[in-house]
Amino acid sequence: MPVATVRGGAEEEALSGERLKYLRLWDVYGPLLTETQRAFCELYYLCDLSLSEIAEEKGVTKQSVSDTLKKSRELLDRFEEKLHFAEDDRAYSLAVSDRMTKVVRALEALKEKHPELSAEIGAIADIVSVGEVEDLDKED
Repeated sequence: MPVATVRGGAEEEALSGERLKYLRLWDVYGPLLTETQRAFCELYYLCDLSLSEIAEEKGVTKQSVSDTLKKSRELLDRFEEKLHFAEDDRAYSLAVSDRMTKVVRALEALKEKHPELSAEIGAIADIVSVGEVEDLDKED
């Protein structure tokens, strides 16, 4: 049985930051990887399986899994370096989030100024909030 390694907060945060980085890149560029690379990345980044668990499941060596993931990370980095889709998507998402926050704040201020329109303003605020948009999509 493997011995668990205790990591410090900064080291753990760096690992989760790197994991998040490659998860984002995989979301954007995953279709450009080979089927094996996609499968290994999915098991590692989405399912949070260890190298040993992936090796056992796929019937390959742990070194093979490690090499495939390393090659996949290198490819994902190169795709992003050349295309910048993940970076642009993140910037766009942050800009949209910022705008939506401003809209909600403006609606709250309007609601205070015009309490007689509270129901209508509340309905608009519901439409622009993420949870309500998802609910509206389900209704279609």
